[in-house]
Amino acid sequence: MVVKLLGPAYASCSRRVLACLIEKDIEFEIVHVDILKGEQKKPEFLALQPFGKVPVVQDASLTLFESRAIIRYYAEKYAGQGTCLLGKTLEERALIEQWLEVEGQNFGPHAYALVYQLILAPRINVPQDKALIESSAQKLGEVLDVYEERLSKSKYLAGDFYSLADLSHLPFTEYIANATDKGYLIRNRKHVNGWWEDISSRPAWKKVLAM
Repeated sequence: MVVKLLGPAYASCSRRVLACLIEKDIEFEIVHVDILKGEQKKPEFLALQPFGKVPVVQDASLTLFESRAIIRYYAEKYAGQGTCLLGKTLEERALIEQWLEVEGQNFGPHAYALVYQLILAPRINVPQDKALIESSAQKLGEVLDVYEERLSKSKYLAGDFYSLADLSHLPFTEYIANATDKGYLIRNRKHVNGWWEDISSRPAWKKVLAM
């Protein structure tokens, strides 16, 4: 059964799922949803995702939304194929879950604010909030200071192995590092920058960017 991903391939949360599917060697197809035209708010999409956000995956009888839940599901379902993304012990899994929570609760909100204000707002003719941009950059920098300390002790966030914890950071970090003037937040931190260069050079991520 081919997994169907409903959403634009360029959306950050879609990219998170696509990176996981490719790492796990899962066959999929993309059903484009034009979020700039509001297709995610139409009744047929809301029947699948009541909050009107992308992506949604359909896998046989299962319909699933929320990108972090989706990547957890596929990393578990296909644990025996592709890249191991869940660790090999209960302790490793706990650390992965810890850093996934950090990404969602600490890194993600500030990174999203920057991506929205710096990239999306000008495209949809929404005035940029300069104060929010500066405060988000400062707060994200404080989060990345914690990452710098962590990554001075291990190659990846959960240990010396690539996992969902690292993968989940790819979409927003890609935009911040390469499509905004806030890339210094990554580059000016030695260990964060080394980690970013490592995870962003993975073949699966390059395939996502090529879509």
